[in-house]
Amino acid sequence: MSTQTPTIEVSTRERTGSRHAARLRQSGRLPAVIYGNGDPEHVHVDEKTVLGVLQGGAHVIEVKVDEKSAETCLVRDLQFGWMGDDLIHLDLTRVNLDQEVNVNVSVTLTGDCKAASGEGAVLEVIRTEIEVRCKVRDIPHGIKADISDLQEALTIGELDLPEGVEAVLPPEKHICHITMVAAEPDAEATDVDADGAEPEVIQKEAEEGSSEG
Repeated sequence: MSTQTPTIEVSTRERTGSRHAARLRQSGRLPAVIYGNGDPEHVHVDEKTVLGVLQGGAHVIEVKVDEKSAETCLVRDLQFGWMGDDLIHLDLTRVNLDQEVNVNVSVTLTGDCKAASGEGAVLEVIRTEIEVRCKVRDIPHGIKADISDLQEALTIGELDLPEGVEAVLPPEKHICHITMVAAEPDAEATDVDADGAEPEVIQKEAEEGSSEG
């Protein structure tokens, strides 16, 4: 995790419900809920600010509620609109840096896979993120893997995970692999076969008509 944890300022929501949440979003504010240490706390935050933090790969955020002292929070859930491209709500949980948690981190593939350049070869990406378990202070922003020399498959067990970070899924699960796609039949050859078959059918019908006569 980065040595500098981003800080955001949020304000308490005086009202809850879908109508008030919609009004907040129209004004450039996103509704959020902070869990942990008592009852859930309903807040709202500037949309551009929090999107910038999340797009930077942050999982842990210092949150100031109503300009009070900052508390360390983990991003637990993001809710998107029905189109899947706009953030409409987020859930945060108060944590301490030595607490162990399960989180999803992104996996970025780098390099040009030489094995995927052959005829019929296709690089198939199975997972763009994996679930890991570690202390809050050790959560990585993301994991990178160079696939330039990939021959068959990249597994979870082959990822270079930071110290103190372990994958939840079994190590043999694939991140990506090379698959072979069968060549499509040649259209011209198919047309030739069809043209060649037609006289045989006509000839057969002609012979049947002759015998009946």
